[in-house]
Amino acid sequence: MDNNDWLKQLLMIGVGTTSFVAEKVREVGEQLVKDGKVNPDQAKAFVDDMLKQMQSGQNNFEVQMQRYMRNVLQDLGVPRQAEMDELRGRIDRLERQVRDLENKLWR
Repeated sequence: MDNNDWLKQLLMIGVGTTSFVAEKVREVGEQLVKDGKVNPDQAKAFVDDMLKQMQSGQNNFEVQMQRYMRNVLQDLGVPRQAEMDELRGRIDRLERQVRDLENKLWR
């Protein structure tokens, strides 16, 4: 399995889990209102607060996952995009130099 596929699947699981938990939080809020334990404004504030905390946690998770994947790829010896771009530029310059030398030889 490609590393990008693995990361995408992991992030999709995170998104799916977050959606599921968000729905359950909403249901709990509705049930608290229905049971008369809180008023609708309190339930809305509770749900909003929980969703905000989940969003913050998800952002932290994504940052940590990106850092982890970057470390794994580095340990495996996979070059970063900037390194690949630099090598492509060096190859392009070398190819131009070879063409220039070939052109000089044929004149």
